[in-house]
Amino acid sequence: MNLPENPLNLMHPAAEQAQDHVNNDRLQNAIAALARFGGRSDGGVARETLTAIDLASRRYLIDQARALGCEVSVDDCANLFFRRAGSDPELPAVLTGSHADTQPVGGKLDGAYGVLAGLEVIAALNDAGITTLRAIDVVAWTNEEGSRFGPGAMGSSAHVDPSRLPGYRTARDSDGIFFGDALDNALAEVADVPRRPMPLPLAACIELHIEQGPVLERAGITLGVVTGIQAVRWFTVTCTGMAAHAGTTPMNERVDAMAAAVGIAQQLYQQAARESAHQLRLTLGRWQVSPNSINTIPGQVTFSVDMRCGDDAVLERFEHALRTLLQNATWRGSMTIERIFLRAPTHFPESMLGLIEQGCTRAGKAAPLRLTSGAFHDAMYLAEHCPTAMIFVPSKGGISHNAAEATDPQDLLLGVQARAYAVTALACR
Repeated sequence: MNLPENPLNLMHPAAEQAQDHVNNDRLQNAIAALARFGGRSDGGVARETLTAIDLASRRYLIDQARALGCEVSVDDCANLFFRRAGSDPELPAVLTGSHADTQPVGGKLDGAYGVLAGLEVIAALNDAGITTLRAIDVVAWTNEEGSRFGPGAMGSSAHVDPSRLPGYRTARDSDGIFFGDALDNALAEVADVPRRPMPLPLAACIELHIEQGPVLERAGITLGVVTGIQAVRWFTVTCTGMAAHAGTTPMNERVDAMAAAVGIAQQLYQQAARESAHQLRLTLGRWQVSPNSINTIPGQVTFSVDMRCGDDAVLERFEHALRTLLQNATWRGSMTIERIFLRAPTHFPESMLGLIEQGCTRAGKAAPLRLTSGAFHDAMYLAEHCPTAMIFVPSKGGISHNAAEATDPQDLLLGVQARAYAVTALACR
């Protein structure tokens, strides 16, 4: 789709009407209703992908979409699409939406807000009596979170590149269940829904999401235009020494894998501090110790390294520093490193950002903030397929993946209004 170079100079009467017909009460009721699927006593939501609770929530979404007059379809990765027809069925649709699965203990908004906001855009268009030129598809992606099956964003990445799906089918959850088996079960549950090819041409994609960080709240700004998504590299580092008795082995005779791993970790944090001006983010989040006994010297320690930055050159430099540390380590054991994931930064096109800014400014009566996403989103993969952009609304305290996740209802409304404007403008071209 060829977007105008300067969409800020264009008027979008239908987009303004759609924006003005967004109904906040309807939106809040929809958020509360979906949160009951997997709702917890602490206010959080546990709705991991392709569980019985998730499948029930999918049926609920199908029913809601059909009630709005949408045509529902599903692809081979169980991604659900809710289509509001346009006047020209030959033109590629405009896509919007997000995901409805959660972390084992998640909140009501992460992902779900984006799906429900998409349905609210369709309801607003219905109320305004607007017929768009292009169809609008609202999508609920499968397994964005990656908490039950890894990696995350399976649905969007497989939809864009179906060759990824066979590999995903072999992933297992903690109970040994294959993703492929869970997927086949999910597809059987929606046997009444027509199958959709992967992928279909798309004119553009807009994803709306809570920020999951503190930047907007700290700046006192209610809407964010996401310019892109950070680059990321993941590694597994394994230090192998010799397990031995904790009480009888002198300190100078030990080959302690934990001592080696902690030493590397300390040096990595020091290196990260030296890169602080470049906004490098380092996390050593997963540790496995063997034999993991209180009175045995660790014989092997494996830990993960998650490094992220908007500048891929910084990650290249940091990876070189990590490998050099391991090569130069002086101890009697061994160290190995495996890079298990790499993703270059995602940059959203300026033409899309300008349109998003126009919708945000009209909704919020103030200029939005441009910022980079530190988290993965499905939009990262859609950007490989069509012009893509994202809108953020603030997260209270920057908290997400937590039952305490929350966003002010007025901010949620403004996010949907901004999205309604942008999606309608795109669908009318």
